[in-house]
Amino acid sequence: MKSRAAFLIAVCTMTLSAAAQQVTIDAAAPGRPFPHFWEQVFGSGRANLALRESYRQDLRQVRAATDFKYVRFHAIFDDENGLYNEDVQGRPLYNFSYIDQIYDGLLADGVRPFVELSFMPKGLSVEPPVLQPFWYQPVVSPPKDYARWGQLAGDFAQHLVERYGIDEVAQWYFEVWNEPNIDFWAGKPKQSTYFQLYAAAAQGLKRVSPRLRVGGPATAQAAWVDRLIAYCAQNHVPIDFVSTHVYGNDRPQDVFGTDEKISRRGMVARAVRKVFDQVKASALPDLPIHWTEYNASYMNEPKVTDAPFMGPWLANNIRECDGLVTTMSYWTFSDVFEEQGVVKTPFYGGYGLIAAGGIPKAAFNAFRLLHQLGSERLPVDSDSVLATRRGDGALEIAIWNYAAPEDAGRPAEITILFRGLGAARRRVSIARVDASHGSPIQAWQAMGSPSWPTREQIAILKKAAQTGEPETAQLGDDASLKLSLPAHGLAVVEVP
Repeated sequence: MKSRAAFLIAVCTMTLSAAAQQVTIDAAAPGRPFPHFWEQVFGSGRANLALRESYRQDLRQVRAATDFKYVRFHAIFDDENGLYNEDVQGRPLYNFSYIDQIYDGLLADGVRPFVELSFMPKGLSVEPPVLQPFWYQPVVSPPKDYARWGQLAGDFAQHLVERYGIDEVAQWYFEVWNEPNIDFWAGKPKQSTYFQLYAAAAQGLKRVSPRLRVGGPATAQAAWVDRLIAYCAQNHVPIDFVSTHVYGNDRPQDVFGTDEKISRRGMVARAVRKVFDQVKASALPDLPIHWTEYNASYMNEPKVTDAPFMGPWLANNIRECDGLVTTMSYWTFSDVFEEQGVVKTPFYGGYGLIAAGGIPKAAFNAFRLLHQLGSERLPVDSDSVLATRRGDGALEIAIWNYAAPEDAGRPAEITILFRGLGAARRRVSIARVDASHGSPIQAWQAMGSPSWPTREQIAILKKAAQTGEPETAQLGDDASLKLSLPAHGLAVVEVP
C-alpha cells in the first residue's frame, strides 16, 4: 500500500508540475517590420451609442492605452438617427443632425470612422421591411430602388466631404453593409443581390470623389471575399479593400466547409490565412485586407471574453496573423452595447474591453501591454513568445501560457536566454495580466457578483483591474531570465 501511495503521489506531482521551456532571443538579430495591425481599429455597437458620454469615456480610455485610430459600428442609416425620409413625391429628405454629432464627437476624441453603410432606412426599404432580431431591430431588407440606395450613399458622402473636407474623409473607410451572407441581409439570392447593393453604393461614393475608399463584403465566417473581387474585376466596379469577419468559436463547416476540428486557438489564424491566399490568387492581389470583426467568441461566454484567457489568446493571434492582414478590428472596445438588450450585469461575457461602469477587463490590460511591443519582430523558436525591438533598441517580449477557457491548465516555467545584449543590459521589467494582475473578476465574485454594483463597489473593481507596477528582475550571469506564468497568464518583458 505504501509503494502504491508513493507512486500516486509521484504521478500527481508530475502532472501538477509546471511545463518548462527554454527560448533563445538574439537582441542583435536582423528584424522585420512589425506594424501594430491589431490595435488600430476597434468595433462597437450601433452608431447611436456614440452620442452617450459612457461610450465616449470608454473610447478615450482605450485610445489612451492603444494605437486606436478607427472605430466601426453598425446602423448609421437606422431611423433612430433620423437621416432619411421622403417627401410626398418620393424625393429624399435628409437630416444630418445626429450624424454630425456622432462624427464630430469621434473626431474630437482623435478617432476616425470606419464607416459601415447600414442598415436600410424604412423609407427606402421594400415592403414589408424585414427586421433583424437584434434588440434595436435593424431593417435588413433590400432597397425598393437600388439607384436610390446609391444616391443615398453618394449624398451621405457629399455631406461628409462638405463638413470635414476631402483630405479628411479620404482617410476614412466606407464598408458596404454587414454580414450579408447571414441574417443581416434579406435579399434573395443573397450573394447576387448583395453585389448589386455593393455596386450601387461604391459607384455612388466614387461619384463624389475617386479618393473615397470603399470595400466589402463584410461577411461573417470569411465568406465571399474571392467572389466579390471577381465580380468587381469583371464588372469594373470600384473596390479599394476587402473586409470580412471570423470568431474563435465559428464552426469549421461554416468557415472552411470541413468537418475537421479546429480549436478556438487556431480558428482565427486559419481563416486569416485562407483569405490572404484568396486575395493573392485573385485579379487584384494587392488589395488591403481588413478583418472588421474578430474575437474569441461570438456568444456571451464570461469565461472567455471577461477572463484573463483573452491575454494569451490575443497574443497568439497577433503572432500568427502578422504579415497576413492590414488591420484586425477587435469586436468590441466597450460593453456600452445593446444587441441583446440593456446590459443586466457587468460581467456577462460581453465583447467589450471595458465592462459596464467603465471597469477595464483583463482583455483591456492585455491590449495595453501588447501596445508596448516594438516596431521590429525578431526571430524566436516558440509558439508562446513574441520578441520585438523598439526603435531605441529596447526589447519588448510577450510571453504567455495558453490554456483553453474551460481548462484550468498548469503553470509554465520559461527560461529566456538572451544573446547580443552587452554587459550593461542586465535589469529588466515584467508586466503581467492574469487572474491576480489586471483582472477584476475575483474582486467582483468576492463581493457576491452584484448585477448593479454600487459606486463604491465600482471603485473597488476599477482598482482591482489595475495591473500594478511592473516587477523588476536581474538577468543571470548567462544573460538568462526565468519566468513563471500561471495558466491564462500573459507577461511583457522589457529589456531597456
